[in-house]
Amino acid sequence: MFRAHPAAPAPMLVIYNPTAGRRRAARLWRVLDVLVGHGVALELVETTHAGHARALARDAARRGAELVVAAGGDGTVAEVTDGLGAGATRLGIIPIGTANVLAHELRLPTDPGSVAAALIGGRTRTLWPGRLSGPGGERLFVQMLGVGFDAQVVHHVSGPVKRALGRGAYVAQTLRELPRYRFAAIHVRLDGRERSAGSVIVSKGCLYGGPYRLAPDAVPDSPGFSVALFAEGGIGQALLAGMALPLNLLPRLPGLRIERAHRVELMGDQDLPAQADGDPAGTTPLRIDDAPGPVAVMVGR
Repeated sequence: MFRAHPAAPAPMLVIYNPTAGRRRAARLWRVLDVLVGHGVALELVETTHAGHARALARDAARRGAELVVAAGGDGTVAEVTDGLGAGATRLGIIPIGTANVLAHELRLPTDPGSVAAALIGGRTRTLWPGRLSGPGGERLFVQMLGVGFDAQVVHHVSGPVKRALGRGAYVAQTLRELPRYRFAAIHVRLDGRERSAGSVIVSKGCLYGGPYRLAPDAVPDSPGFSVALFAEGGIGQALLAGMALPLNLLPRLPGLRIERAHRVELMGDQDLPAQADGDPAGTTPLRIDDAPGPVAVMVGR
């Protein structure tokens, strides 16, 4: 009589964005070494173009993968989340991006041993992404979407400089953009309520730009958004916001109003740049609503 042997578990799929740079790649290898040391079989796939992480995650979810890991920054995490959809596949994160805002938001560990433990532990946290639709198509975002000056900076920051300087690259690009950006008015509709602003950040989480507080009332695990409306544009207001951010004083910035909404529409008298999770996201007009469902994120034991 033959006895069937149980099938070996499928390897853990890690989708890696190689644009993170060598220093951040070294962090990834340390996490993978810990996982292999604990007997975890791995499949590492490098992305080669925009949208590749989304396609890889979608294929894995269709094949019934229990867990797919995004190794990169918030943009890579958002792409993988988009590919997974609202199914049963859980999301793992190895935070090796520039700001890793979502990792800060979820209080994910950063040292290799703890990151590996989070990926093989049983505890998850619910994350309900946002969905944006515009001239460039439809995509999900996991932390925030910005329209206005911050998006202008994201659209023009240099990849090599970003890899070399990290968050400092955004500071340098901010100084370059200040004298040449035209602070046009943004027309906003929040669940039908009409508003106007000089800059807008639609946030799923409390944090922005790193471990810095923006929207204290944000609820990442439920539908809806906290929408930060900066009443004024201009160089002075942008500089004031830049100084308030690292001091965690942004919520107290004069002229800032935060409202809750489930459906957000953003328009301008001209096409205005947008960014989602730190990556360029086309231009206005944009419509933002809730993703069809949540995703479960691995956060530890």
